[in-house]
Amino acid sequence: MTEHTVEFIETGETITVSDRQTILSRCIEEGIAQEYSCRVGMCLACSAEIIEGEVEQTVAEKRGLTEEEAESYALTCMARPLSDLKLRRGAYPPSIENDVETGDLASADD
Repeated sequence: MTEHTVEFIETGETITVSDRQTILSRCIEEGIAQEYSCRVGMCLACSAEIIEGEVEQTVAEKRGLTEEEAESYALTCMARPLSDLKLRRGAYPPSIENDVETGDLASADD
């Protein structure tokens, strides 16, 4: 088991995450306020831009992210660190960025 440092650049919060653990699960354990909803890579609420480092998230490409987006964004509910990371929370991939800005997101009533 290898551990990596994950730093959230806006807040300076840093956690240590095992390569066998998702970033989100460690955030929850440490009491870090990482947004999430579905925990299965579909809603993209837990999305974070990868500023530096690499993650493993093979399921992400089949879920909420395109293959190209998965190179630059981590779904923290699915992503496991492969190296030390710097992440920017609350950053959404281009495929949904316009929906977030305009408030045009699906709801449970849709």
